[in-house]
Amino acid sequence: GSPAAVATVPDARKGEKLILITEASGATRADFLAFAKAHGAMDLMVPAEVRVVPKVPVLGSGKLDFAGVTRMVRGEEELKVKAA
Repeated sequence: GSPAAVATVPDARKGEKLILITEASGATRADFLAFAKAHGAMDLMVPAEVRVVPKVPVLGSGKLDFAGVTRMVRGEEELKVKAA
């Protein structure tokens, strides 16, 4: 499968929301939601957004760079807020 990671961003209504980033081209929240529900997950467990990115941040060891993922997701959120 393609690398993927989840990070949170502040949300005025719920406090925070989950954003999934993945390198899987064509990935959608609808596909993820259908897969999750088929495996018994509740809506609350499904990210609010799925974003396709060119490269999921990883460390030199090959492990996910969680701080980098958070920066990537929150940086994109800040761009959306400034553009609005």
